[in-house]
Amino acid sequence: MGWIETSIMARRGVSGGANGTTHRLSEEDQGEYHYVYGPYAKPVMRIAPGDTVEVETLDAFGGAIKSEADLPSQVLNMPFVNPQNGPIAVEGAQKGDVLAVQILDLLPRGPQPAGTTALIPSFGALVADGLQMLNVPIAERVKKMEVTPEGGVKFSDRVTLPYEPFVGTMGVSPEIEAVSSLQPDYWGGNMDCPDVAPGAVVYFPVQRDEAHFFIGDCHGRQGDGELCGVAVEIPATVTVQIDVIKGWSIPGVRLENEEFIMSLGSARPMEDAARMAYRDLVAWMVADYGFEESEAYFLATQAGRMRVGNMVDPKYTLGASMKKEYLA
Repeated sequence: MGWIETSIMARRGVSGGANGTTHRLSEEDQGEYHYVYGPYAKPVMRIAPGDTVEVETLDAFGGAIKSEADLPSQVLNMPFVNPQNGPIAVEGAQKGDVLAVQILDLLPRGPQPAGTTALIPSFGALVADGLQMLNVPIAERVKKMEVTPEGGVKFSDRVTLPYEPFVGTMGVSPEIEAVSSLQPDYWGGNMDCPDVAPGAVVYFPVQRDEAHFFIGDCHGRQGDGELCGVAVEIPATVTVQIDVIKGWSIPGVRLENEEFIMSLGSARPMEDAARMAYRDLVAWMVADYGFEESEAYFLATQAGRMRVGNMVDPKYTLGASMKKEYLA
């Protein structure tokens, strides 16, 4: 990733180079997976800033859906879904710092077909809420797909989609809350944003000593919005390098790749998530790229882009981005 030399991370004194120790966090090493982001779980691993970790994640269903005959209502133990690896303690990280997580690689693992998607009653963007509506819930259905980097995602005999992997859920521990891993917020969590992908650096505001980093819920691909509520869920081996940035205070999650910077907002209703994301993008342009506030507002109006991560979780996630060519 040659652009790292000019990244925000590098400009704030972190090299981003592969100069640390490489660790491996296997299923066996992880032991108990977590369904809550919070400060109360014992770290499964302690690393130094600059270290790399190869993590074996489960799919969002914890591997419980093994065939298209396994309906979610029959095999899942709600709300114990979206299992997370970690927490990983990062030495020297303190509240007010930023955790910089470079996503280096993401590969599917386990026997094929590795990809799973599903229609789950009363869940998804186009179904009625069972607590408020009299509509009949949508019929359950499971779809299994072969997922390989070389062959892509075999959606059906008719359609093969590109392999475009990303991490659906990752972030740092809140300072005091214990929150379901299904929910996104300022600490990260279940953002389901396809740009949280290999080639990106994701920035998280540290809330407690040693950060306590969680990661899981990898996807083979997903369209904007995660419409039915379930992407191409895969067990994966994801490789990340983790650094600490001192002296940079951010209110929520930010992302950077070779082409653009992005601020992510998580809220309901959706327009609040959009406003949060764009407001932070404008503030970022002012603080780190030398724009006057009204000029940044103008530019975001004319050149900003909005990515819908999810429109199905307890809070929706939207990402406001600006191409770096306009920031130089």
